[in-house]
Amino acid sequence: MKSLFLSSLICVLSIGLFAQEADGFVPLFDGESLTGWTSSTDKPESFSVEDGMLAVKGGRAHLFYTGKVNEADFTNFELKLKVRTSGGSNSGVYFHTEYQKDGWPSVGFEAQVNSTHADPKKTGSLYGIVNIWAPTQVKEPFLARVNKQGEVFILQAKAPSTDGEWFDYHITVKDNHIIVKVNGQTTVDWTQAGDWNKERRIGHGTFALQAHDPSCVVHYRDIKVKVLE
Repeated sequence: MKSLFLSSLICVLSIGLFAQEADGFVPLFDGESLTGWTSSTDKPESFSVEDGMLAVKGGRAHLFYTGKVNEADFTNFELKLKVRTSGGSNSGVYFHTEYQKDGWPSVGFEAQVNSTHADPKKTGSLYGIVNIWAPTQVKEPFLARVNKQGEVFILQAKAPSTDGEWFDYHITVKDNHIIVKVNGQTTVDWTQAGDWNKERRIGHGTFALQAHDPSCVVHYRDIKVKVLE
């Protein structure tokens, strides 16, 4: 009986240890429920779990990570997840944010999720900071532009993601440096300058997923994080 108890205990401990993957990443989404996530009050029904995926569809709302990993407070990290858009959908992955009852999050940065939505700021953008810019029409072609507010626009023929296909999103924050990758390709490599005086600043906080509007359907899975020193 004692031997059986010890074997069971070792098994339970092993499961706990393997919750952290060999590469140091820890899952934030269990694929079965929204445990560890809290929706804003706008449209909480916009978030559900379907066949192991986190489904985002419905009116504007945001789903914030409020679970136990690192007490839901991240400074330096790598975030990896898989995303699949549908036609005309818009969503986003927020980081360094905090729970907000309603409205668009006023704290943190958004990594855009948008393959074919009308907004020309596409997947891979650090929204409003460095934009992967793919408008339907371009009057004067350019490689990159910076407006008076310091916002960067990198012209592309289309988004680096495709509706109906899963893509890998990889967001890294280290000190004052943000790197965004889509399917292994770097779309944003941005360093916050010492004199940066914008409202959105690198700091710390949690993650959030965005439900943009009723016509948008986006799926997420394999959401995991590695805390960096």
